[in-house]
Amino acid sequence: MKTIVKLTQEYIVGEIDSVLDTYPYQPYQQVFAIPDLRQELISFVINRLPGFSNEFSDHVIPLKQQIKEDSFNYKLSRNPLEQKLHLQNLINQGISSIIQEKSEWISNYLCETVQPGCQPSRWFG
Repeated sequence: MKTIVKLTQEYIVGEIDSVLDTYPYQPYQQVFAIPDLRQELISFVINRLPGFSNEFSDHVIPLKQQIKEDSFNYKLSRNPLEQKLHLQNLINQGISSIIQEKSEWISNYLCETVQPGCQPSRWFG
């Protein structure tokens, strides 16, 4: 069973990378390069897939906003395209939810990582 879960998680990580490639680097790709937030996104998606429970993810961070759809009662279509679209939809929901919930922390973190020599000068006017 662990092999199936590992393969599923690797597939999900690949899909997350594909979806993130459609977003701008700053702040989206930059934010989900942070290991904790990336793991939170992976957990967000896995925990909303039918047939997977919290025991399969490394750690689960509860989110304030829950998706209205009861994903555990949702059955995936046998159509691979519909499955992929459902997974991409979950990833987009996770990105949006995490960005909204952690916006203040993300803003502070990104401001701290900017190097002073790279910021525009303010003394010109």
